[in-house]
Amino acid sequence: MHSDLDIIYFTLFPWDNAYSSVSLSFTREFAKHNRVFYINHPYSLKDFVKGWKQPMVQARKKDMLLNRMRYETIPDLPQVIAVQPPLTMPINWMSPGKNYDRCAEYNNRIIVNTIKQVIEDYDIKNFVYLNCFNPYYAGALPKELGAKLSMYQCIDDMTEEAYTAKHGARVEEEALRDSDIAFVTSRNLHRLKKHLNPNTYVLHNAVDISIFETVHQGPLPRPKELEGVKGKIIGFTGNINEYRLDYPLFKQIAEQNSDKTLVLVGPLNSDCYKDYGLDTMPNVILTGGKNIRELPAFLQHFDVTIIPFLKNKLTASIYPLKINEYLAAGKPVVATNFSEDIRSFADVVYIADNEETFLQAINQALVEDSAELVEQRVLTAKQNTWTERVKQFWEIVDKHLVGNEKVY
Repeated sequence: MHSDLDIIYFTLFPWDNAYSSVSLSFTREFAKHNRVFYINHPYSLKDFVKGWKQPMVQARKKDMLLNRMRYETIPDLPQVIAVQPPLTMPINWMSPGKNYDRCAEYNNRIIVNTIKQVIEDYDIKNFVYLNCFNPYYAGALPKELGAKLSMYQCIDDMTEEAYTAKHGARVEEEALRDSDIAFVTSRNLHRLKKHLNPNTYVLHNAVDISIFETVHQGPLPRPKELEGVKGKIIGFTGNINEYRLDYPLFKQIAEQNSDKTLVLVGPLNSDCYKDYGLDTMPNVILTGGKNIRELPAFLQHFDVTIIPFLKNKLTASIYPLKINEYLAAGKPVVATNFSEDIRSFADVVYIADNEETFLQAINQALVEDSAELVEQRVLTAKQNTWTERVKQFWEIVDKHLVGNEKVY
């Protein structure tokens, strides 16, 4: 551990996001020993106008209208200094070229100047910089700002989503090349990115055991969404988005388990669930986004949990946050066979190669569940905590701090 080092953490994921994130999870652990400056992704002018009625925007509107940065306090992490940068220009619609590059440089200066101001306001002398999956701005910090190390954290394959592939894939390559260290969350990402930076390391996602062990410590209040629900519950937690989830499989799960309830807990960032009628099925409940600390109450009442990801190039690079959260709660897990990393859990997870075996595995998991299996799942999760990941992080950083030179 380096308690003498501050961490400036610029991330794609605002601290008040509707779902848990890699960066906020790392921050909780970092903050036990280090001063952390958590810099939110900026709102573009388009985001600001479109989200005008959202509480997050309303709370920040005065500062954004005055074109100034804002310091904030994270409720459960008062020791962390959160920062909201000023507004940026919306430019992802633009074609690659000189005009885009000029606008990107303008936006980049906004973030770099925000970081400069933070360094000045808090008299930061000894620090490392970590960019979590936000290469559009300050992918690597300019050397003159004085970071001991500039690091980039890749958590998904940007080439496989249309929005991020347009510009993000290219600027991420620059961020990876320019950084002293690169971290990736999966084995496949390591294969894809290591040619861009020889100092690329796998740092898997993990779990905050202190949050999810509450499932085993006595009855938790039954979430209002589950009031009146009878019979077994099949549960999913996570972002309801377009590119990862197998919606036909969700539909089959609900149709083939009419005596059970399918509960999807997470922000609705795509209407795909409507295309398959999930919103009108009598045994399907969509709760919307929940704070990570609300998840144990749902998990305690789930009888089996699922990860119904599509099997494609995008999901081949995913090590899902939810896997260790499910296991920490002691719940049976049924997952599609989408990645090398999910297969590493084969001893404690039911992995299905197709729709039929997935449906069979749900019932098998319910029949086979036992106290012994619960203990085995929890033990696996305890080997994959954020405490362990931060320990690995500092071991890697130690190799590169001396002289701040790349190791080949």
